[in-house]
Amino acid sequence: MARMKEKEYQRELRRLHGELVALQEWVKDSGAKICILFEGRDTAGKGGTIKAITERVSPRTFRVIALAAPTERERSQMFIQRYIPHLPAAGEVVIFDRSWYNRAGVERVMGYCTDQQAKDFLQVVPEVERAIVNSGVILVKYWLEVSPEEQTRRLENRIHDPRKVWKLSDLDLKSYSRWFDYSRARDDMFRATDTAWAPWHVAHTDDKKRGRLNIITHLLATVPYKPLPKHDVTLPKRQKPHGYEEPQLAVRRIPTPF
Repeated sequence: MARMKEKEYQRELRRLHGELVALQEWVKDSGAKICILFEGRDTAGKGGTIKAITERVSPRTFRVIALAAPTERERSQMFIQRYIPHLPAAGEVVIFDRSWYNRAGVERVMGYCTDQQAKDFLQVVPEVERAIVNSGVILVKYWLEVSPEEQTRRLENRIHDPRKVWKLSDLDLKSYSRWFDYSRARDDMFRATDTAWAPWHVAHTDDKKRGRLNIITHLLATVPYKPLPKHDVTLPKRQKPHGYEEPQLAVRRIPTPF
């Protein structure tokens, strides 16, 4: 299938942005709690998809959580403990750009935890997620999958694009060589944590534009929101100046080269 053209993508994204705003207003009005996890291969497009979702909504309602490496104190805690405070309260949508599933993926593959710790995590996390769902949170889990050829192309692009060099870490390079280790870890994760109350949803994202639109469409179909009635809005009259004159303030103005 040919890659989606930019014009078609922007037309569909504009329509979906309107629906995401409707979802946002329903969340605020109903007090719904939505938690969305994004996991997947390096370069699979998690960040771009999250940006597409949040581009036209309020950051006060849609919060994006991308945790840095754990501190010494956090490493001594129960693994999932540092994620729990970020779960949504009423009227919030929380998006995790990688989540507690780090333990099932990068930590396991790269040796940051033991095999036993990874197995213990996979055994415990379904019941933790059951408790999250039973508390009223709508939990949606996405895995973004990219082909090895497309991953190579995207990593090479990062090497040569000064806008993207920050996306290329030493860990990314080490991970790149362990494709099948990640595949095995992913498969184990799916077997253990693809549950009736918190299933995984897999999106293929070799075509980033189609992938983003498919994920947003699926999210909107998964959450049982109802658009609120539209309000008629009329701008009020602006007050008269009553003698006010704009002063010549001695402030530093930025240059205007364009």
